[in-house]
Amino acid sequence: MNQDSRKNKKELIICLGSACFSRGNKNAVQIIKDYIKEHQLEDRVYFHGCHCMDKCQDGPILKFEDKVYTQVNSDRLLYVLDEIFHKYF
Repeated sequence: MNQDSRKNKKELIICLGSACFSRGNKNAVQIIKDYIKEHQLEDRVYFHGCHCMDKCQDGPILKFEDKVYTQVNSDRLLYVLDEIFHKYF
């Protein structure tokens, strides 16, 4: 994705470092992609991964804009997504 196509989008980043990945972010990637599609947010959200956010002890980690969400396990993931997207959209 080029810079122009994401400049007007809000950024959602998922940590894919080994600790977060092994704690559930592997499965969270698809859940988030499905959530974005189901809620028709593709034109408003730039979702991507990063290698490590250096908060391994607090993982799994999601970051939306400037806010970091910690311990976003499978039990909390949909709650956190609802919180993020109902607040900003």
